[in-house]
Formats: sequence, structure tokens, C-alpha cells
Amino acid sequence: MGTISIAGRRIGPGEPPYIIAEMSANHNGSLERAIAIVEMAKASGADAIKLQTYTADTITIDHDGPEFLLNEGLWAGRRLYELYQSAAMPWEWHAPLFKRAKEIGIAIFSSAFDATAVDLLQSLEAPAYKVASLETGDIALIQRIAATGKPMIVSTGASEIGEIAEAVSAARAGGCRDLILLQCTSGYPTPASESNLRTIPHMAEMFDCMVGLSDHTYGTAVPVAAVALGACVIEKHVTLRRADGGVDSDFSLEPEELARLVTDCRTAWEAVGRVHYQVSASERAIRPLRRSLYVVKDVAAGEVITEAHIRSIRPGRGLAPKHFKAVLGKKAAKALKRGQPLDWSMVAE
Repeated sequence: MGTISIAGRRIGPGEPPYIIAEMSANHNGSLERAIAIVEMAKASGADAIKLQTYTADTITIDHDGPEFLLNEGLWAGRRLYELYQSAAMPWEWHAPLFKRAKEIGIAIFSSAFDATAVDLLQSLEAPAYKVASLETGDIALIQRIAATGKPMIVSTGASEIGEIAEAVSAARAGGCRDLILLQCTSGYPTPASESNLRTIPHMAEMFDCMVGLSDHTYGTAVPVAAVALGACVIEKHVTLRRADGGVDSDFSLEPEELARLVTDCRTAWEAVGRVHYQVSASERAIRPLRRSLYVVKDVAAGEVITEAHIRSIRPGRGLAPKHFKAVLGKKAAKALKRGQPLDWSMVAE
């Protein structure tokens, strides 16, 4: 499995995890706040800031029917149209946000929810595309994005394995060469116990592609664990302050938390390392403190060495402890003093 490049940053085996800060609806209707979130993501060390590109009319219809009313979760009691109308990012904001991200050196791309969104993002030269979890069944959208030739990141929340397979097949048949799947549980928020991170290596093997995590749990522990299991991408919602409110603020990270996520995920990646059974550089100073055989009572030349004369103690300058029984009953080849490390020259045959 090779690597994928997004805006010059390589992603894949041997590379630190790629951290995506998801703005979602946390702009709260303010372009100035949206720009501040872009700047915050960069300052916190994220590799990319991600938007969502849709309008209420491209994602649903204005209808009062019961199936258009949310009954559970954070948004219970809200109509779909009204929710998306309040959460959507105006399309005219995309250009200034892309401009600011380019100025400060952070990658910026978006989840496209229909073909018109793809057209807009293409006009802005988006370096990659995201397919949101609930869009994995929209094969026409996946094919349209695949046709751009840009890297695709596909979330798999609320999808069964056959549906994921169909999405992957459509992406590859449509021309996508650089595909990343994200293990995702589309609960808002998601209980950590439903994250099922063991799916990450299984999904990577099954679909022969890189796999990451789109995370909606509270805090940063779950993404760190995901990196330890091989996640190459971590996506997390971010905001300036949860107290400011907003559609997605409840499960979003504040700047200090995002900075900790970046640091901890990269530390976890470093800690995974490789299969290694040699003495590490940091262990070289401590290795001499391993136990070894020492003289703990003076022994006259020719005297039989007994358990009263030698012990396995620290430091490790003498014979290895495994030779203890082989030395017992032998005669001292010369006079031995308490505190001497034992070696074979001190033992007569």
C-alpha cells in the first residue's frame, strides 16, 4: 500500500496521522468566525480544515411531514429543512475561506453533498473530497467525485459492509486512485463503546486501502487509540468555544483540546513503532543495572563456593544469574573479596 498526497502532505504507512479539523456548522452563521476557525486549526497543528458544502434545498425539501422531523438526539424537535438551513455554509464564503487557508498554509477541502457542490469545489481547486457517511449510498455522487481524479475520503457511518463495498467499487470504477475510508459511528455524540476501532485494520485488509477514523465521541482518547490500531487519518469536529453554542458544538473540540489531539495522536503513532526486540537507545544506560553474580562474602583461594558466598544482585557486571548453580560447589581459583563481580576466571575447574 503506497501513500496519498493532499496539498503536498503525504498520508499512509510510515507517515504521521493526518489530522482533519471539521468545521461543520460551528461557523454559527458568521464568516468572521469561520475564518477564525481556519486560523485556529492551523495554530493548533491540524493538517487540514474541512467544510461541508450543501444548501437546505440540495439536501432535503421544505416539508412538515413527520418523516422530516427529528425525534431523537441533539437535534430532537427540529425539522430537517430548518436544521440544514441554519447549519449550511453560504457558498459565497467558500472562496474567502479557501483564500485564507492558502495564505496561512493549511489544506482546505469539503464534503460535497451533490454535483453542484462538486462544481463549486472544483472551481476553487479543492485538493481532495470528502463523502459524508449518510452519502455513501449516493453512487452518482461518488462517481461524480471520482471523476475529478482527486483523493477521496469516504466515511462509513451507518453503513453495512455491502454498502461500503458498493461505494468503494463505484469510486474505483469512476477513476478514483487515491481512496481513504474512515471508520465512523454516526451518533452525535457517539459513546466510546460504540466506536468499534478493531474495524480499522479489518477494513484496511478487506478493501486494500488506507483507513482512518471520523470521530464523534467526547474528548480525545478514542482517536489516540485509533492511531495505535493503524488509523492514518483522524477527523474531529472543532469549534472556538463550546459555550458559544452551535449545531455541532456539543461534541466539538476547543483549540487547546485540538492541539492536544494533534500531539497525542502523533505520539501514539511514534509509540507504535515496529517489531523490536533489541536494546533501545534509551535503555543503554539502565542495562548495566540488570542483575548478575557478585561475591557477597570473602572466599579464600581453593575454598568451595557456596550460596553464602555469591548472590544475584544489581548491577550487571558479573556473570549472568543463569550460571548461579553451575558455580556452586566449585573452588575459588583465587581469593575473592566481597563486592567483586564474579567471572569465570575466579572459578577453578
